[in-house]
Amino acid sequence: GGGSVIDSAKAIANGACVEGDVWELFETKATNHDVLPIAVVLTLPAAGSEASKNTVISNDELGRKTGYANNAQRPKFAFMNPELTFTLPPFQTAAGLTDMFCHLLERFFDDLGAVPVTDNLNLSLMNTIRAEAPRVLADPDNYDARANIMWAGMLCHQGLAGVGRHEDWATHGLEHELSALNPAITHGAGLAVMFPAWMEYVHTENPARFAFYGQAVFGLTPTGDVEADALSAIDETRSFFASLGMPTTLAELDVEETDIPKMLPTLAQNKGIPFGTFKKLTLEDAEAIYKLAL
Repeated sequence: GGGSVIDSAKAIANGACVEGDVWELFETKATNHDVLPIAVVLTLPAAGSEASKNTVISNDELGRKTGYANNAQRPKFAFMNPELTFTLPPFQTAAGLTDMFCHLLERFFDDLGAVPVTDNLNLSLMNTIRAEAPRVLADPDNYDARANIMWAGMLCHQGLAGVGRHEDWATHGLEHELSALNPAITHGAGLAVMFPAWMEYVHTENPARFAFYGQAVFGLTPTGDVEADALSAIDETRSFFASLGMPTTLAELDVEETDIPKMLPTLAQNKGIPFGTFKKLTLEDAEAIYKLAL
């Protein structure tokens, strides 16, 4: 399957080898060296879990969704046959494209300056996803487009794209609360709403970084006004997600302003306060970002 199936397998592979409830690993983040071997037949390129050290699961009893990182739970091997993805519905294909693109955004925007080799890996993958997205949605049986998407999705989240960077991951934390609030919210769809809102809120920390991203990924021409160029890059990001058929507001996900206070306590439990690296966020910041996304 995709991320949900693979991540569940990772939790099971850990749980089979520990005493007590496997959820304790997700709470304590303790390293577990004894994990059953995992193999993957990938049918939904998105999460990159087929090669990553990460897993994310939901605890319905607690209403929480959180992650656990452990190198011992990386799959031993993964079969990646693009033909197995030909029958994916357009929405799931688009949500997967959004998720992998956002994995790159989480790594590209942090508190460090340029890391040229890693930055160029990120930008190359972003441009590949942008180029292949319309091809794969227009022609679902296009082997080359499916293969490039599958390969990119894996590379977006197995670690190379973050070498030398601190990485941010605030937006994934904000989205996980949406999916915990309503499990019907697809992760990629939630990210499509939350990432532009996060960008709008934090871009003043380093507008030049956003302007550079807009030029390198969307081909924007510098205007001489870095702030305006940064905002244009954010607009292009939102438009890209919308072009895939993704939502752009929380209202489209049936999330209302009254739902925001419900998500903040578990956000604090899952991410700690402050969280993020590009800009250290408080719960007040998180609330403001959710309101921007409405």
